[in-house]
Amino acid sequence: MMAVIVIPARYASTRFPGKPLTALRGATGDARALIRRAWDAAMAVPGVDGVWVATDDDRIASAAHGFGAQVVMTPESCRNGTERVAAAVATLGLSDRVVVNLQGDAPLTPPWFVTALIDAMRAPDGPAVATPVLRCTPDALAMLREDRRNGRVGGTTAVLGAQGRALYFSKEVLPFGDGPVFHHVGVYAYTPQALATYGALPPGALEAREGLEQLRFLEHGHPVACVEVADRGRAFWEVNTPEDVARVESVLQAEGIA
Repeated sequence: MMAVIVIPARYASTRFPGKPLTALRGATGDARALIRRAWDAAMAVPGVDGVWVATDDDRIASAAHGFGAQVVMTPESCRNGTERVAAAVATLGLSDRVVVNLQGDAPLTPPWFVTALIDAMRAPDGPAVATPVLRCTPDALAMLREDRRNGRVGGTTAVLGAQGRALYFSKEVLPFGDGPVFHHVGVYAYTPQALATYGALPPGALEAREGLEQLRFLEHGHPVACVEVADRGRAFWEVNTPEDVARVESVLQAEGIA
C-alpha cells in the first residue's frame, strides 16, 4: 500500500495565532517558517509517494508554494487537523493509500517515527489508526510538568493498554505515580476509510475538554494503536505555545539543523 503525508495548517490557532508562519532559526541562523520546517521533516521520510500542505489560508498557501510544496485548499469549517486531512484526501482522491498526518507544529519529527507508523499500518491485520508514542526522558518529563505548573497547555501524554492500544490521551501528565510516562507524538496514520468514519462522527465531550482530536476515535469506540518509537538520542518537542519556539530553536541549533 502506498503512503502519502498531509500537513494540516491553519492560521487562526486559538493558543498561538499565525503559528505556521512563525520563524524558527536553525544552526546557521537561517530563519524558516514553522510550516517550512514541518515540510522539511516530511520530505526527509523515505519511500513516501507525495507530501501536501493542507490549509484554508492564502497566506500559508503562498508561503508553502514559495518553498516548493504541493498545496491543497480545504474548507474553513475544518475544526482540527484530522478533519482537514480528511478533506484533503477527499479532494485529492487518495482512496488507496496510507495517509500520514504530520502536524505543522512538529518540525522535530524524525523520519523513523513516520516510517514506524507506515510499517505498522502495512502489517497483516494492521490498525486503521496509529500514532507514535515516545517514552519520556527525565528532561522531557520535567518540561511537561513545568508547563502544567505554569498553566501552559503544552505536550500531550498517552496512557496505553496491554496490547499497545490507547486508553486515553491528556494534556495532563498521566498516569499518576511512578513508572514510564509516554509523550504522544503529534503524528497519525490512517486508512482512508478511518478518515471518512472520523468525519461522520460528532465531536465528543472529552475531545472538547482536552482539545485533542484523537479522542473522538476513542469516545466512539474506534481503537487507536500506539507505536512506541525511540528518540535515538534526538530531542523531540512540538511548538504548542510561543514559549516552545525557543525550546525548538535550541534543538535545531544543538543538532546542526539548518
